[in-house]
Amino acid sequence: MSVSGKIAIVTGAGTGIGQGVAVELARRGAKVAISYNASDAGARETLRRIEEAGGEALVVRANVAERDEIRSMVQAVADRFGGIDVLVNNAALQLNHQFEHDDDNYDRIMNVNLKGYWQCMQAVVPYMKERGGGRIINISSVHGKRPSEFDAVYAMSKGGIKMLARESAIELAPYGITVNTIEPGAVLVERLMKPQEKPFVPANGAELVEKLKSERPNIRKKFPLGRMGLPSDVASLVCYIASDESEFMTGASIRLDGASMLL
Repeated sequence: MSVSGKIAIVTGAGTGIGQGVAVELARRGAKVAISYNASDAGARETLRRIEEAGGEALVVRANVAERDEIRSMVQAVADRFGGIDVLVNNAALQLNHQFEHDDDNYDRIMNVNLKGYWQCMQAVVPYMKERGGGRIINISSVHGKRPSEFDAVYAMSKGGIKMLARESAIELAPYGITVNTIEPGAVLVERLMKPQEKPFVPANGAELVEKLKSERPNIRKKFPLGRMGLPSDVASLVCYIASDESEFMTGASIRLDGASMLL
């Protein structure tokens, strides 16, 4: 699953899943643009981890709800690295307001989670066409499939991502550009971890998995595999989709939840 030499943009790469994806892509040889909006310290930490692993990266700030900022981000990446091969749409907003969203909060969520994905895709496609193909990977959620007791607007935005990918996959296929969706379940990110645990570092993945299983013996009631997901789980799948080995897969939605949705 080689991504060596590919040029990738990862939005929301200052924290959580985005940070894990950016680090792993760079560790495998991709040149990575670390896109962030508010998490400046997190983006710098992502850069530090990438450089520590011997990778190459660029930190660039952009609010994906703003088309002009997206265009500036994409141009900066193309100018620095010479093009764009991979877009990982990951930046998201989840307010957990259940059904009582006002219009402003509705617009905030949709402008980031759905419109932002669409605008980022529009911005990178011309560069991918120039290079004869590309990979667009949209991070969605199982909440786009399964109803829950919180945040209907967030779930609406995640459900829309699937159809955005399917329609785009058809339109962009003649240009060698694939569009796929990953639907993670619950993922352990920094705010849920103990200080000594590093969920996005592949090197300690096996040790951390066993530790999580032993510390949470009742978790199989929700997760048949015995643990929640890690950013590194999502990152590994992203790297496969970003590689040449996945060239025949497009318009797919891949659930990555340890079988939790089956219960």
